[in-house]
Amino acid sequence: MELTLQSPLHTLHGVGEARAAAFARLGLCDIRDLLLFFPRAYENRGDVRAVAETQDGQLCSLVLQIDAKAPEGRTRTGLTVTKLSASDNTGAINLTFFNQPWLTKSLRQGMHYRFYGRVVFGMYGREMTNPVAEALLPGGHLPDIVPVYPLTKGLTGKAVADTVRRALPLADALPELLPEPLREEYGLLPVAAAVRGLHFPPSLEVLEQARRTVAFSEMLVFQLAMRELRAGSRAKPAYPMQLKGAGAAAFFRALPFQLTGAQERAVKDIFGDMTSGQAMMRLVQGDVGSGKTAVAAAAIYFAVKNGCQAAMMAPTEVLAAQHYRSLTALLAPFGFRVELLSGSLTKAQKNGVHERLRSGGIDVIVGTNALIQPDVHYRRLGLAVTDEQHRFGVIQRAALVNKSTEADADSPQTHTLVMSATPIPRTLSLILYGDLDVSVLDEMPPGRMKVDTFLVDESYRVRIQTFIRKQLDAGRQAFIICPLVEENGESDDKKAVTEYAERVKPVYAPYTVGCVHGRQKPAEKDAVMAAFSAGELHVLVSTTVVEVGVDVPNAAVMLVENAECFGLSQLHQLRGRVGRGKHKSYCILMSDSKSEKSRSRLKIMTETNDGFEIANADLAQRGPGDFFGSRQSGEIRFKCASFADMALIGQTRALADRLWDGPLSQDGAYAPLRRAARDRLEAEAARNTLN
Repeated sequence: MELTLQSPLHTLHGVGEARAAAFARLGLCDIRDLLLFFPRAYENRGDVRAVAETQDGQLCSLVLQIDAKAPEGRTRTGLTVTKLSASDNTGAINLTFFNQPWLTKSLRQGMHYRFYGRVVFGMYGREMTNPVAEALLPGGHLPDIVPVYPLTKGLTGKAVADTVRRALPLADALPELLPEPLREEYGLLPVAAAVRGLHFPPSLEVLEQARRTVAFSEMLVFQLAMRELRAGSRAKPAYPMQLKGAGAAAFFRALPFQLTGAQERAVKDIFGDMTSGQAMMRLVQGDVGSGKTAVAAAAIYFAVKNGCQAAMMAPTEVLAAQHYRSLTALLAPFGFRVELLSGSLTKAQKNGVHERLRSGGIDVIVGTNALIQPDVHYRRLGLAVTDEQHRFGVIQRAALVNKSTEADADSPQTHTLVMSATPIPRTLSLILYGDLDVSVLDEMPPGRMKVDTFLVDESYRVRIQTFIRKQLDAGRQAFIICPLVEENGESDDKKAVTEYAERVKPVYAPYTVGCVHGRQKPAEKDAVMAAFSAGELHVLVSTTVVEVGVDVPNAAVMLVENAECFGLSQLHQLRGRVGRGKHKSYCILMSDSKSEKSRSRLKIMTETNDGFEIANADLAQRGPGDFFGSRQSGEIRFKCASFADMALIGQTRALADRLWDGPLSQDGAYAPLRRAARDRLEAEAARNTLN
């Protein structure tokens, strides 16, 4: 049987049903999947050192002769222990292996082996525990760079590597995305050479060139996909809007506050977009408390006054409910019908909302991603607002916008307004929001109080607890943030919400302590948040689920445990949960980190409340790859590319601009690139379909 890229993995020699099922758990079904399943890391086993020159904690290889073997023993828990002494001509080292009894026979005294692992200076000299042992055979060659693959039950690293080797000849059949002139211009490899270099690189230089080739292709395809999305969204006329007769002045007169200059500029941008005849695609970016909701409310008012429906999508039920209350207060006096749609509604309640949306009985709908479920239809969706855009993917945003054309492909295009309270440096926003125009709210409303921020260590524990009790005595409330949900035995110094909440209950008694985290069921989480918002709970111990959108004006203290575990921008968002009322508020960063770099980074929080200044510092220190934390960049996923590589982003952005109206549309050699961009959009749309 002739193998192709589409051949199932079980057709490869050595892959039976059980192994094929294990590969399937990793999302690998055919040979093409396997070839594009790149290692997550590499071990540089070619970095061979002499025993005498090794440093404490150093990861390296040692070529050693086995000098002696101790009798096999067992630990108290029943693990087998194999102990060896070995040496080179510069010194000796002790080797310990747990639960590998076969090594007693395979590692022979007087023979030489290469051992790869971490050297530790112990009580009895240098030690290595569970190093990788490889026999040095006459005339044989050991690879210097060894791939480390993601694994699952039933698969070892060797099994994956062996299977990849058997599939590697088919790398020549992978389609070439980049024409040869482009590869030569940017110093890139053909795709087959890049794939081989990523799996089994003969040198670090080849590995880097292979990685850069794949990263360049991925980022270029992404840049082109953003242009496809933008072009598709603006190809059709938008719902026509008119300023005359909309009564916008009445809305602004009814606001219980005066708009800042930045808010006025953003509203002017929005109204200009919505009356232009083209679909608005605008990001309103502002710091915590800069007034984005009022700007969104003005846009919603304007859309409804022009005979359209408006939808606002938020990432959590708590934030959606908060927006629902805010918009109802602002818009209900004008007779607007505002409703909430979220996953916690009963089936009958959802069906009622769906029917009113379809018939036009709802003017403004606020909800979570329930708004883009397949069974949700709108009569005339003129404006789609997404809040905290970095929590959604580009395709999820598009899914809401495209609700207007589901029933009728000739319907006008929905206007798009995106809001983000995460200040993002312009270089990064260009790639994350490349399909959007940007308005920045760089002024704070008058009366917004500065939150005093302090960096302390464990020696301040009693004083901090006393301070929080005084705030509780004064009628205030407090947030306490922990990095873990529960203790895992691996991070003894990291605080976990479940254990922490129980531990501090007697400390703050008779005041009540609640606990909230992402593993709770939505109803349970919402009940705790509602109790805290209502003042029924005085102290809320939480993970970062409260980072976005929680509005409790009475909360005056934010204590962040293990502050070194969080990014500056994330800490700034957490700090934004206090100082929202009339009371003086405080943010306390607790960290026992001995790292000078960590403490210097955290000190920035005590020196400024400017989110954009903090964002730039975060970007400079941690790199954009970590800027949003573990999952906040929506659907933007790459195998090799990274947002930390700003040079790559700049190169591919400039090339995408050059190709878009030139060779990409005229030269057949560039057709695969455009197809890849469209395929990426389709794949992400399928992946973001919510059932």
